[in-house]
Amino acid sequence: MKPLQASSGDLNADRRADFAEMLLASGEPAQAAELLLGALELAPRWAAGWFRLGEMQEAAGRLDQAAQAWAMTLKLDPADRLGAALKLQLIGKAPAAPAPPSAFVETLFDHYADSFEGSLVGKLGYRLPDFLSQAIRKARPGRFRLAIDIGCGTGLMGERLRPFVDRLEGYDISAAMLRKAKAKGIYDLLAKVDLQHFCHSGDGADLVVAADVFIYLGALERIVGAVAGTLAEDGLFAFSLETLAGGDFALRPSRRYAHSEAYARRVLSASGLAVLSLESMVIRHDRRDPVEGLAIVAGFPAAFAEVSNPAPA
Repeated sequence: MKPLQASSGDLNADRRADFAEMLLASGEPAQAAELLLGALELAPRWAAGWFRLGEMQEAAGRLDQAAQAWAMTLKLDPADRLGAALKLQLIGKAPAAPAPPSAFVETLFDHYADSFEGSLVGKLGYRLPDFLSQAIRKARPGRFRLAIDIGCGTGLMGERLRPFVDRLEGYDISAAMLRKAKAKGIYDLLAKVDLQHFCHSGDGADLVVAADVFIYLGALERIVGAVAGTLAEDGLFAFSLETLAGGDFALRPSRRYAHSEAYARRVLSASGLAVLSLESMVIRHDRRDPVEGLAIVAGFPAAFAEVSNPAPA
């Protein structure tokens, strides 16, 4: 895939874009948009510039003009690495989609990889891996033969799993994230996979984990079905969601998806899985506001009924 242009490639256009950013920072989004539009006359094929113009027009309350700018972004970059389609959905100029563009998720995390752990753990109070690993250990003490960490990122969850897992596999869409995970030396296998098309062949896993992953998927029917097909009969599926009060799932201004507890239970049930534990928690902070979420551990109910109610001797 051709690299995304951070610069317009035209010095005069870049200077105008820099001045536009100064105007936006000073609270003048309409004037900033006008100046950036002038820059785009000099560099009309600059997709990132059109995307930024859309954000400036949105800040100025000009939603029709913002939609036009994001539509131009999509025309110039059909893969949608900047997530223009999500922006259009959020302002009501495009129908809701069940998932984000894969190229957007990949680009986001490739860009974020170097600062990911410092920002998430150090600044945003991210404690989900600790919380989820405790929930797993509570649901099923002992060792796990094969664990699969989907959306493994830099390996924050994998670090918690490694002490009680014999084999640990990690899958992620971002090559940059996978390089960070590989450097930790905790995975037996790492592979680049688009989780919208995830499947796993071979022996059934007795643990599959998706920590802070489904916020970038939207509809969960397919991925949960794939996980159910991957699990051994007594396997566990541990994952997190950002909480939605009503409905099934919804795209938030953060361009992450939130899901309701009722939807999660229904999707799990459709794949033969049941909730073994569910706890509310603050997943992270976003602009100092707590992001409420759920930590869920699920499994096949028959297997865990046998554990809870063993047959008499």
